[in-house]
Amino acid sequence: MTGLSADPIDVLAVTDAVRSPAHGAVLTFEGVGRNEFAGRPVIALEYEAWAPAATKELEAICEEAAARWPVRVAIVHRTGRVGIGEPSVVIAVGAGHRGEAYDASRYCIEELKRRVPVWKKEIYGDGSDATWIANGPGDPRR
Repeated sequence: MTGLSADPIDVLAVTDAVRSPAHGAVLTFEGVGRNEFAGRPVIALEYEAWAPAATKELEAICEEAAARWPVRVAIVHRTGRVGIGEPSVVIAVGAGHRGEAYDASRYCIEELKRRVPVWKKEIYGDGSDATWIANGPGDPRR
């Protein structure tokens, strides 16, 4: 289970996709919207993605993690409007041991933020203009 979703992410389904009797660790990371950035109130986020490329990169990241560590990985990223506190990305990792799960999960989120063509718009509650932010290095909001 890896890809994009215009609907709220079923965190349990993503986590269940990586479970195995051989796994002593199942780690789920939820990236959720926070209600402020640099003192500005954020009331919602909106995500757009170049779906064919984004899906291909998410699958590649899962494969790379599985090649580096003995893990099973699933990643789902939201598109559309996402409320504060709702998951915009879920990464689940099943592994024999917790260290491998943590390492693979960190690798996946960092690579996702670096490579996957997803754009986030922060919608502010103070009436100021919304800001679009692309994945890639250099922006602390990524």
